[in-house]
Amino acid sequence: MLIKIFKSKVFKFLIGGGVTSAINLFLIFFLIDYVGLDTPILRNIANIISLEISLVCGFFIYRNLVWTGGNWNIKEVLLRQLPLYHVSAGFSVLARIFFIFPVLDFLKINYVINTLIGVLLSAVINYTISDRFVFKTYNKDKRVPEEVYYPEGLSPTLKNNSIVSKQDIDINSLELNLFSIVIPAHNEEGSITETIQSITEVLETEKINYEILVVNDNSQDCTEDILQNLSRQNNKIRYINNYYPNGFGFAVRCGLENFQGDAVAIVMADCSDSPQNIVDYYYKLQEGYDCVFGSRFVKGGKVIDYPAYKLIINRLANLFIQIIFGLKFNDITNAFKAYRKHVIHEMSPFISHHFNLTVELPLKAIVRNYSYDTIPITWSNRKSGISKLKLKEMGSRYLFVVLYIWLEKHLSMGDYKKKL
Repeated sequence: MLIKIFKSKVFKFLIGGGVTSAINLFLIFFLIDYVGLDTPILRNIANIISLEISLVCGFFIYRNLVWTGGNWNIKEVLLRQLPLYHVSAGFSVLARIFFIFPVLDFLKINYVINTLIGVLLSAVINYTISDRFVFKTYNKDKRVPEEVYYPEGLSPTLKNNSIVSKQDIDINSLELNLFSIVIPAHNEEGSITETIQSITEVLETEKINYEILVVNDNSQDCTEDILQNLSRQNNKIRYINNYYPNGFGFAVRCGLENFQGDAVAIVMADCSDSPQNIVDYYYKLQEGYDCVFGSRFVKGGKVIDYPAYKLIINRLANLFIQIIFGLKFNDITNAFKAYRKHVIHEMSPFISHHFNLTVELPLKAIVRNYSYDTIPITWSNRKSGISKLKLKEMGSRYLFVVLYIWLEKHLSMGDYKKKL
């Protein structure tokens, strides 16, 4: 296992980064203390010179150690790869200064931890951009990649431009006989009845065989009494009390351990998710996909009354995830998604306790090569009750899960990927 890690591109990249940093430190020390560039203006010049030389050294270290092979044509290296590498390094630094540090500082993360995370994430960004753009070389006649270094977890996706071909799917063997809806509910007495009734009406109209499983997450209001009445009125509705500690992630995990259908959709209890989109998920799963992800931010998608500051943070967070995982899908953080039963079982165990489970589930599915498709969905803000999502409490938890899955993708040597 250690030999595999030492041979991995990520490990070599980290070693190369350490050597590059050492070169930078040595050069600036040499220029200031030995060459005598020791005035405010000259020190800035020394910094620029040492930074540029270390960048060029780093480029050739990575070119020989990490991204070997490819085209060594002088024009290719000097006019495309080196400039792109400067852009990559510059973008990672700017992202750290103008995005990573301010966001983590806003989330009240200690500045020392903030700095360490910033260094790690800027390295992740630099690696990702380098892997996808800088060291991808082209045949000058056909303008197609000669040697492409696909990130391990996404290679089938990128090569085929589609995770799964519909022609390769045996639809009959993947037919859904029972579709489960898991709803975590904590103090949702004002919304839970409307949520469940609106879902049942649509599913009954479409003649879809379903079950609705509500997980009562230690509610202190009348939520459980309402659930008792609803389950008596409709035997397709049942509820259980969360046997884990209180928390959105724990409640969803409890539901995922107890649903009985061939596939499951995770739906919020506050009427924010459109029942019609649940039907859309069902029919898309019937096409044979392992998962279906909805996006509120594509053509046909819609958000209603989204708080402005949450929307900004949401878009920035999703952009960051898109960049480091190389995704086209742009709404990872939304909980409203659907999965086949075998996907849930094979991805277990889950580690998230809170809303970061909304990121863990789809990213694991994508990294582990489960097939998925995306559709536009509609989201509307809750009309009653209080949102349980606290951004200041969740920032570092989201980041932890994202980095955990990114490391799995690059260091696990495919141990957890779906066996094709």
